[in-house]
Amino acid sequence: MTHPVPPPALELRDLRKSFGKTEIIRGISLCVAQGERVAIIGPNGAGKSTLFNLISGRLAPSAGQILLNGQHIEGRPPYEINRLGLSRSFQITNIFPRLSVFENLRCGVLWSLGYKYTFLKFLLDLDDANERAEELMEMIHLDKKRDTLAVNLTYAEQRTLEIGITIAGGAKVILLDEPTAGMSKFETSHFTRLIRNVTEGRTLLTVEHDMGVVFGLADKIAVVVYGELLAFDVPEAVRADARVQEAYLGAVVSEPQPC
Repeated sequence: MTHPVPPPALELRDLRKSFGKTEIIRGISLCVAQGERVAIIGPNGAGKSTLFNLISGRLAPSAGQILLNGQHIEGRPPYEINRLGLSRSFQITNIFPRLSVFENLRCGVLWSLGYKYTFLKFLLDLDDANERAEELMEMIHLDKKRDTLAVNLTYAEQRTLEIGITIAGGAKVILLDEPTAGMSKFETSHFTRLIRNVTEGRTLLTVEHDMGVVFGLADKIAVVVYGELLAFDVPEAVRADARVQEAYLGAVVSEPQPC
C-alpha cells in the first residue's frame, strides 16, 4: 500500500513583484520540503526582504503563486496566512515591551488554543495556556526571567523571546528575518543552537548574512541576486558554485566561521 506524498511545505512558482516599472522579484521558483531548513542569502538589495514580505502576506505579488502545504496563499492577509500555519519574525524585535516574558508567551498561544476573541475569561484561569507558556519558557531557556518585563531583557534575550512568540501558535513553517543580526559571536553561537532546537520537526526559512550561521544551520541554501534565484542546493554545492562566489560569497565560502 502506497502512502500519499505530502505537498511541499512551501512552494513559489514564478513569483514576481514590481513597484511601478521597477521589478524587484523576477520570476523566483522554489520548493521547500516538509521539515527542511533553508537559508536565503544574497547581497544587499537582492530582494530577500521583499521575498519574505510576499510569502508572509505583507505584500501581494505582481504575478506568480505561493503555496503553503499545497494551499494557495498569494495575496492573502498576514493573519490568514498565520492561521494556516506560517509564522514570521522580523529584523526589528517585535514583542510587547511592558509585558513580562510569561505574559508575552501566553499572548502568543491564546489563538492556537481556541480562545480567539473571548474577553470573559480570566487569563489566570486558562490552565492550558499557562502550561503551554511555561513549556515555551523552558524551551527557550528564559524560565529564570519569567516575570521580567520584556523591555528589561538584553537584546539577545529579546530576540530569544521573539523566537518563542513566533513558535507559540504552533506554526509548522517559520520565517526568521536576520535572527542573529547585532549579536556577539558568543550570542550568535547560542542563538543558532536555539533555532536548531526549537525548529526541530518544522520547516524553516531564514534570511541571514552570517555565513557561519548559514552553513551551520541550513539543509539547503537559496542564493538570490537582483531578484532572481541564482542557486538552490545543499551547502557544499553552493559553497563550490563559481557563480555564487563571484556574485556574493567570495573568500567566505572557503572558510565559513563555525557556529
